[in-house]
Amino acid sequence: MRTNIHFIVNPIAGKGKNELSEALLEAYFPKTEYSVSIKKTEFVLHATALTKKSIEEGAEIIVACGGDGTINEVASCLVNTSVIFGILPMGSGNGLASNLKISKNIKRALAIIKNQNIIAIDTGTINGEPFFSNTGVGFDAHVISDFEENTTRQLFSYLQSTLRTLKKYHYKNTVELKYNETTELISPFLLFVSNSNEMGYKMSLTPRASLQDGLLDLVIVPELSNFKLFIFTLLFLFKKHHWLEEVRFKQITSLEIKSVDNIILKTQKDGEFFVPKEPKIEITIHPKNLNVCVL
Repeated sequence: MRTNIHFIVNPIAGKGKNELSEALLEAYFPKTEYSVSIKKTEFVLHATALTKKSIEEGAEIIVACGGDGTINEVASCLVNTSVIFGILPMGSGNGLASNLKISKNIKRALAIIKNQNIIAIDTGTINGEPFFSNTGVGFDAHVISDFEENTTRQLFSYLQSTLRTLKKYHYKNTVELKYNETTELISPFLLFVSNSNEMGYKMSLTPRASLQDGLLDLVIVPELSNFKLFIFTLLFLFKKHHWLEEVRFKQITSLEIKSVDNIILKTQKDGEFFVPKEPKIEITIHPKNLNVCVL
């Protein structure tokens, strides 16, 4: 009985022109042992549709070949199923893949999938929509909104978006936070919730986060003066942002964020801009409900 494995490829992820040849795949997955299918995405959310079709076709392993957006689309269909999730990192950030120590070298990543060393990882949801690396309200969401207007998605473009957002960012919205039996009002610069220890580009706000601890790591940064904002940015670049006394860290299983002014909050999930349908956001952890191929 041959193993049914499907590859969902985003040709324009990262630097673009991503190719996955049948000859290369056959070297790792010979036709005598595997039934291999390659599907290419053509538009936003196409990966979701292709993954659902692959599940219907009996795929036992489905591999996302792209960046965090493609990974989110494919993995969202695989939570709470027996289908094994594989990753070929072809994007710009590759936060989840990096956290799982999956190489950007295609041949090494294919070897990981072939070895089928499987672990179950936690996943999160924001208003019922799955995320795997992180989600956030505030500054990071505004950066992502600016970043998505770029034609190139590289680290330099991300840094440009960060600087542009810093110049124009005025986040005065007050929100009510509920977590760990605590309720507080805050006007946040940043509310960042992470399942993994990396955001992409080797950057991290939550270096101690784990994909298997049944917890989400919450970073709360209140509204800051321009001077403190400059200090925070510098410390973050050197992974020392915890030195700033205003920055707080919490481990949670759920979080409710509600706009006091009834405003729809700009949000990002897994590095993609996300707009909730209501002024209240509910974020929850779901322990070990996704089976992933790892090193």
